[in-house]
Amino acid sequence: MSSEEHTGRRGLMLVISSPSGAGKTTLARMLMKEFQDVVLSVSATTREPRPNEVDGVDYHFREEAKFRDMIGNREFLEWAKVFDRYYGTPRADTVAQLEAGNDVLFDVDWQGADALHDQMPNDCVSVFVLPPSIEALEKRLAARPGSTPDMVERRMRDAKAEILHWRRYDYCIVNDDLEDAYGKLRRILLVERTKRLREHGLEDHVRGLLGEL
Repeated sequence: MSSEEHTGRRGLMLVISSPSGAGKTTLARMLMKEFQDVVLSVSATTREPRPNEVDGVDYHFREEAKFRDMIGNREFLEWAKVFDRYYGTPRADTVAQLEAGNDVLFDVDWQGADALHDQMPNDCVSVFVLPPSIEALEKRLAARPGSTPDMVERRMRDAKAEILHWRRYDYCIVNDDLEDAYGKLRRILLVERTKRLREHGLEDHVRGLLGEL
């Protein structure tokens, strides 16, 4: 019988950031494919749904007035306004998943990572994914469908600005080999799951042990 079966486990918030093109989305998908109890955080937004997007699955679509009410009621762990549209992480959804023993995956930038950590420091585990080199990153960005030299140049500027914040994270992974990088991410998840503060049944388990002495 595993320790989780003995004690139960509170889920964790796995926050993954990287410059565009470093591979965080691919790594996140690999993790969710292997672990059924790792779920992607569903953000709320005021933008209109795109074709085939489903409310509650892709996003929680909200009117701006409702979103503003949620901000006022402190219902978000973090939120931002991007190009006249609001985006935010609902607190209640995340807490429910954690209490159910699921790990919640966040694909955010360094500012989002900071906000999530500030709100729930004991639940957050942050990972920054680095490219093997600037040249490799530029090559990946240039190979994306529809990329233009101007787009690549802008994304490279944004990437360097994001990389400056790598020291804010608990872990950093250099994605020079996808399978090796995934192995490191996988080990981080498994180790963090076993931390004492997440084994909420340990208090009762230890009391039972001491009561038998």
